[in-house]
Amino acid sequence: MHITIMGGGSWGTALAHLLAGKGYTTTMLVRDPELARAIAKQRENARYLPGLTLSKGIRAETDPETSLRDAELLIGAVPCQNWREALRGIRPFLRPETIIVCASKGVEISGLSTMGAIVQEELMDLNPRYAVLSGPSFAAEVVRDLPTAVVLGCADADLGMRLREIFTTPAFRAYSSRDVLGVELGGAVKNVIAIAAGISDGLGFGHNTRAALITRGLAEITRLGVALGAEASTFMGLSGLGDLVLTCNGDLSRNRQVGLRLAQGKDLETISREMFMVAEGVKTTTAIKALADKLDVSMPITQTMHQVLYDGLEPRAGVRALMSRELKDERA
Repeated sequence: MHITIMGGGSWGTALAHLLAGKGYTTTMLVRDPELARAIAKQRENARYLPGLTLSKGIRAETDPETSLRDAELLIGAVPCQNWREALRGIRPFLRPETIIVCASKGVEISGLSTMGAIVQEELMDLNPRYAVLSGPSFAAEVVRDLPTAVVLGCADADLGMRLREIFTTPAFRAYSSRDVLGVELGGAVKNVIAIAAGISDGLGFGHNTRAALITRGLAEITRLGVALGAEASTFMGLSGLGDLVLTCNGDLSRNRQVGLRLAQGKDLETISREMFMVAEGVKTTTAIKALADKLDVSMPITQTMHQVLYDGLEPRAGVRALMSRELKDERA
């Protein structure tokens, strides 16, 4: 099988390493010629995964036509806000039979669209076969062959079964789910909650607070998902609870790191300079708040994170506001 991974960040690199290690013809399509040369010669992505040796089977290209000529499977691992533009850039070189797997997590700000919706809009004439890969999976741990489990959301059950066989290795287990929307939303909204968890820990609020944020954050994710037509049970799985727990607790989480820095009094501009990797939750917060407002879904943690990120709300004041909300039934 010929597989192309679009994106040269940590997650795209990890998936390329995983699939090349299985013996698939694997090409990374990247923008930076220096990165392409480094992967080819040094077998390392020094910027995003320093010190980790990559599979010798990875090819790295900057030309989309060359990269996609024989691609049977395209994996998109670009920042979610760039997903539409990236698809438009490669559209002339895509074959109708190429399977599209999105490995990015987020919701587009401009159209409030999920990654799957964007695929349908931009590639409608190709009638694309689509899946989304999500779940608790730090890239560095995947490259180190530490046991990891993920889920592939795919409406076509047979394709989902085929894809889980393609991705699974002795250290990387892939499940499948037909609830594409639920898998996408779990991976997107958990980043917003992870920023809140980082703020909480940065302020020294302890384990009780973090557990409350994770639990009530899961309630928010589920409410929004069900309102949009996803299945509630999906959010108890790997792309929901699993990814939420990892991102809120693990220091490799970029979104958690944003929260920790916000708690130190740093502004977004300073944080962006310090962190050269994209923290999807910062922009996704805007999209999720807009969706919640549009659908009249109660998402108080998300609303508070938007105020902290964009309206100048002091993090401690945000916590006080959340704790002083009207008392209600837990299921409400």
